[in-house]
Amino acid sequence: MGIIERKERDKQEMRLKILETAQQIFIEEGFEKASIRAIADRIEYSPATIYLYFKDKNELFFAVHETGFEKLILEMTNAIEGITDPIEELRTRGFAYMKFAFQNPEMYDLMFIQNAPMESIKESDIWACGHQCFMLLFETIQRCIDTNAIRITDLHIAAMSIWSFMHGLVSLKIRNRFQKFGEGDVDELMRNSVDQMIQLLKNE
Repeated sequence: MGIIERKERDKQEMRLKILETAQQIFIEEGFEKASIRAIADRIEYSPATIYLYFKDKNELFFAVHETGFEKLILEMTNAIEGITDPIEELRTRGFAYMKFAFQNPEMYDLMFIQNAPMESIKESDIWACGHQCFMLLFETIQRCIDTNAIRITDLHIAAMSIWSFMHGLVSLKIRNRFQKFGEGDVDELMRNSVDQMIQLLKNE
């Protein structure tokens, strides 16, 4: 390995180390209390090192947020492999979304509930992973519309309605708002709720 390749590898490893540490700090402290200095102290480097990679805390938070979307995109893409029926594809994507949220509740909170990523998006006007993730939903819904499989014919209304429903379910779950139900009952109720939502959408 040449000097240039080694430097690039070291640079990527440092960036990954910063992102992993920042994610831990954001989860432990919350966005408001987290600081560049705290992240730097955790990795035993100076804050100046972090500023070589990220201009401020918002940009760093946004980068952490994007790593979550990359994982969610992969899971939602792999989940529908081999599925040809658009309604089944919609259902399966929904369950993949739920699975990601339940397996990564802290990351889900950073991605969809905290405000800082959206502030960074306004500054940069770039949100590639977020846009790509929502496009997966749009594409599936468009196939449902094209095959006359659902009642709603407006793509954006359907996407907003379905995503809001799913987000509401998983947010209540990861914030422990279903404690009155047993854990097993909640999981079954949530899956049945998704099935019921899709049944109401179906054009039958």
